[in-house]
Order: sequence, then C-alpha cells, then structure tokens
Amino acid sequence: MATEEAAAATTAEKLIDVVNLVKYFPRKQGLFGGPRTYVKAVDGVSFFIRRGETLGLVGESGCGKTTAGRTLLRLAEPTSGQVFFEGRDILTLSEPEMRKLRAEMQIIFQDPYASLSPRMSIGDIVGEPLLVHGVTDRVVREKRVIELLELVGLSAYHMHRYPHEFSGGQRQRIGIARALALQPKIVVCDEAVSALDVSIQSQILNLLKDLQQHFGLTYLFIAHNLSVVKHMSDRVAVMYLGKIVEMTRKQDLYSSPKHPYTQALLSAIPVPDPKLERERIVLEGDVPSPVHLPSGCRFRTRCGSAQPICAEAEPAWREVEPDHFVACHLAR
Repeated sequence: MATEEAAAATTAEKLIDVVNLVKYFPRKQGLFGGPRTYVKAVDGVSFFIRRGETLGLVGESGCGKTTAGRTLLRLAEPTSGQVFFEGRDILTLSEPEMRKLRAEMQIIFQDPYASLSPRMSIGDIVGEPLLVHGVTDRVVREKRVIELLELVGLSAYHMHRYPHEFSGGQRQRIGIARALALQPKIVVCDEAVSALDVSIQSQILNLLKDLQQHFGLTYLFIAHNLSVVKHMSDRVAVMYLGKIVEMTRKQDLYSSPKHPYTQALLSAIPVPDPKLERERIVLEGDVPSPVHLPSGCRFRTRCGSAQPICAEAEPAWREVEPDHFVACHLAR
C-alpha cells in the first residue's frame, strides 16, 4: 500500500510526462523516385517535468531539442508517442480541445526579432492571446497588457510603440509578457537568450527565475549553453541525434557525468580561472546524418570508448543511480 501511495504521489507531481515521443520529417524523393526517407529529428524521447521545476534540455545544434519542445506543445504534430499534461494525453485531443488547453502551455521563441509582427503595436501583440481566448473587452485587455509590461520591466507607454523601436532584450521581454498573458502552467523557453548579448542574457534569465517564483511556473528550458542551463535548471536532460542520452539533477550531472557525450560537452565549458586547465575531450568526426543513423549506439562513431557491443545493440535507458538515467552500455 505504501508503495502504491508513493507511486501515486510521484504521478501527481508530474505536470508533463512524455512517453516515446517521435517526430520524423519526410524528405523529398529524388528525380527517379526510390524509397522515401525520413529525418529522424526526435526518435523515442521520454522525460517528465515536475510542477514548478525547470528541466534543461541541452545538446548540439541539430540534435532535436527545439523539435522536441514544439512537438510537446503540438506546434508540430508528432509521428507517434504520448504527451500527458496533468495526466491527460494531449495528442488525443481535438482541435477545439487543444485550443482551450493552449492557454496553459506557452512558448518563448529564440529570435526576438522574428517572433514579433512588425505590423502590430506592442499592446496588440501582448493582448492578442487574450482576444483569441475570449477577452473581448478592450479596456480589460489594455489593463492586463499594462500589468504584463510592467511585470517584465517595461512601461505602459510602450504599448503604443512597434517592435522596431525596441532593442533585442526589450523585444524578448515583450515575448515573455505575451507568453504569460493567459497565466500558463508550463512555458517552453526555446533558446530564449541565445540571440542576446551576454550582459542582457543575465537580466532575462533573472527575470525568468523571478517570474517562475512569483507564478509557480514550470519551464522546459532548451539551450546549448551549459553554463546558462546550470544557472536555470533543477534537472538536465542531454540530447544527441534525436535521443536523450542522460538525465539527472544538475548537481549530479555537472559533478559526475556518466555518458561520454555529456563528459565531452562539460569539458568544453570555459574555466573562469586562467590558472586552472581543464582536460578537453575532443570528439572525433562529424555528427552522423539523422536520415542514416549508425547501428547500435548512435554516438559510437565519435566515442573514444566504443566497444563491439556498441555497434551491435542500442543501449537501454536505465537508472544507474537514484534519479540518474543514462543510455550507455559502459556507464556504471
């Protein structure tokens, strides 16, 4: 009975539970036809996010991080899998049902320049989600827009201006205000600071943390900067070529990484002390094509510790330590 109660409590604290999520993109066939091939952007990804926590999702460019985040929100329809939001599989919902649910699931885009319409004022941009979801009273919308702008460090007079009148950091603040307009429960931060200057990045990151504490938000924080991820996240998942290869609490990942790919990524983080030298793990070769994946472990072609079994069988996803999961034949 105690075990069942513990399992129920664990399930209850999960806001998002992703099970074997797959997203393949079909490629155009050649001039003479032939079998259709697919880009395997997300290939059987599973993870969960607890209420109020931040899960960092990291990896090289092209590993499938952004696709995983967009597919989780059904901004891109998955090929297969399940995404449970508060215990409900959102992939089975109809379009009207999904439209209602979108109020609770929002995204902050990577590019603050491309994500805002140049033809709309800031007031209209931030207020548009409210209008779409039934807030038709203009006075009520404007009051809420002013609250949101002040919440992210802007002012009421900004609502009548247009995106080209703002800096990159200010535009990202506007994007954050828009994402919070409907009081969501989870926000996907898709490389939310990678397009900003370093001095501005810290301001936006601190703003996100303050908003999370204020509203009890849950974040999926997608990034390639491991230092930023360490600052923001409670747990971290490392993605390589469409698969998550390691996931655990951030302190365990940074102090004791188990997967060779994670070890190589962490070895590339600059050390702020010029007197200290970190042994750099340099990966061999290039990232394989997501169309024609290697047999067995897809990291084996770049791994300095690869064994014959790595080419024969795909490594199982297993828990090597409490709450520390890894997909590697050699991890202990």
